[in-house]
Formats: sequence, structure tokens, C-alpha cells
Amino acid sequence: MPETDDPHELGEAEFRNTVHSFEFWFEAVQGYLHGRPYGSPGLRESELTERQRQGLITTLCNYCVGETAALDASSGMIGFAPDRGAKIFLATQVVDEGRHLEVLLHRMKQLGVADPDAEIEQRANRSLLKFKERLLEFVDARDWEASVFAQNVILECLEYTVFRHHAGTADPVTAEMLRGIVSDERRHMGFGENDLGRRLLMAPHTHDRLNQIKRELDSLVINTFAETLGELGVERDDRPDLAGDYLAAVARLGFRS
Repeated sequence: MPETDDPHELGEAEFRNTVHSFEFWFEAVQGYLHGRPYGSPGLRESELTERQRQGLITTLCNYCVGETAALDASSGMIGFAPDRGAKIFLATQVVDEGRHLEVLLHRMKQLGVADPDAEIEQRANRSLLKFKERLLEFVDARDWEASVFAQNVILECLEYTVFRHHAGTADPVTAEMLRGIVSDERRHMGFGENDLGRRLLMAPHTHDRLNQIKRELDSLVINTFAETLGELGVERDDRPDLAGDYLAAVARLGFRS
């Protein structure tokens, strides 16, 4: 391990090796997982109307679709990752995504869902299912740039944007769960931005191909935002500009509409 406690003081190569390591991952998740397998003991449920409960269940079903997409994609990407550091990082991401799926399914059961798989199949957002299908096509083709862009930039940015907003308005149990997931999504996004940022510097022509992929996936992301806010009961005039937040985040890599 490096002598300094601040990874930002390291050189570029050592920085990547450090922040993509299992040791860094252990330290990152310990604070909000240790002793709390399914949240803080004693955290009480809020009373939800039946409309609120059903809207939350549908929303959690779609979160499960997104986390399953990331779980399947990140595990598949390990086999064609370009270096050992990327393989190690993706191994930590597989664990994260599996954990996210586990806690989301547990939350659905707390809300009275007897068969989460059946509910997910019935309630899943068509746009999100199409996104998952397209992402896994990139993985099956062993297309590293497209896979890491679709997963660690676009999908993680989608989830980070939605989860962060939802955590600010959710019941206490759901909010705590989402804040833990958001902490992981931030790390996953950082990996994607770092990897693609370096690749775009070395091969600028890659930018045009990825921008085409972004344009293809943008409508699926924006439709998912609209449907999620509707399920959560947010009135159209009161809805935050999640699409604008998402587009601004992706624009950091130079990808604009």
C-alpha cells in the first residue's frame, strides 16, 4: 500500500492501482455495511398509502432491472477487460451490484411482495429493459469501450441521478438503502470516466462512435426518468430536471446532445 493516506497525492498509475483495489473497496463500504446487513437496527417504517406502496414497489422493481443489468454486464466484462487493474475493479463492482440487488429484493419483501421476480417481470419499464438488452449486446460482442461507456458512464449516471433524488424524498428505510447504493455508484462512475477519459485522449476518433451510442441510449434513459417520477407520484410541474442532471454529467467527458 502507498505511504500516503491521500490517493490524490499519488502518481497517475499508482492512483489507479490504489482506488481500483479491493483494499480501497473494503474501506469504502465498511462504514455503511458493518453491523447493518439491511439498514440501521430499529429504523422504523413510515405509514404509506396503498398508492404510495404500489408506486414504491414498481420503482424498486425497475431498480432491480438496472442492478441486474449492471451485475450481468460487469461480471461479463471481467473476461475481456484490458488489464489486471480493470479486472480487479470490476470484481469489486460485481460484489457491489449483487449486494444492491439483494437489499432491493429484501426491501420489496418488507413491503409485502411475496414473489419479487414475478412483480419485476410484470412491472418492468420497457425502456429500461431495452437499455439492458443493448448493454448486454455490447458485452457479448466484447466491445470494451461501448460496454464501459454504456455501463459505467450512462447506466451508473442514470442510477446515481435517480437514487440521489429519490433518497431525498423517500421514507426513512428506503432513503437509507438508497444513500448506501449512491456511495457505490459514485465510485463506479469514477472508474468509467477515468478509463474512457484516458482512451479518448489516445484515440480521439472513438469519441464519434461513443457519441452515436449515447444518442441511441439517451431516449431510453429519459423515458425511464419520466416513468420513475410518475410512479413515485411526483406531479409533472414539480418534477426535478433529472434529464438535465444526467446530460450534464455525461457532458463531462465531452459527450453532448
